[in-house]
Amino acid sequence: MTSTPRILTLLAAGALALGLSACASTGGADASPTPTPTPTSTACTGSEGVTLTVDSSALKGGSSETWCIIGTGPVTISNALTYVGTTIEGTKQYGDQVICRVNGLPSASEPVGSTKDPAYIEKCESMPAAFAYWALWTKTDGGTWDYAQEGLSTLTAQPGESVELLFTLDGVPASPAA
Repeated sequence: MTSTPRILTLLAAGALALGLSACASTGGADASPTPTPTPTSTACTGSEGVTLTVDSSALKGGSSETWCIIGTGPVTISNALTYVGTTIEGTKQYGDQVICRVNGLPSASEPVGSTKDPAYIEKCESMPAAFAYWALWTKTDGGTWDYAQEGLSTLTAQPGESVELLFTLDGVPASPAA
């Protein structure tokens, strides 16, 4: 009769393993990955996606580009920038928590063009100068622009919201356009 408790223990262990395996992801052909949001080169209308703008027009050689990251769920802004081919460089002291350059701007070898300090060249060592910096802005659907409360690596936006990376030089522009 000593084999009965052993058989019951084995049956219980097998039932537990079977139950746990039913909870596990299959990971095979039945698993469907989350689709990558699709960017378009216009602002979103309504809640079709997240509007992303990169505006370096205050700088010599800069421009302003806007995309709609079409999707039905939240988008991490660092991923959205990757989707549209935008490159970011942080500072030596703070890494990507402080944005220093976007798509190579401001130049690493030429002055930024400030009237406050005409010789200033951004070296990306620490915090950028208060008169020449990239700022990350967010706007909820129908809301107003506000400084982002998180950095690029953790900031997410929902469909209908907007995010802008804006270079401000000598206080202009002070915030994103409406």
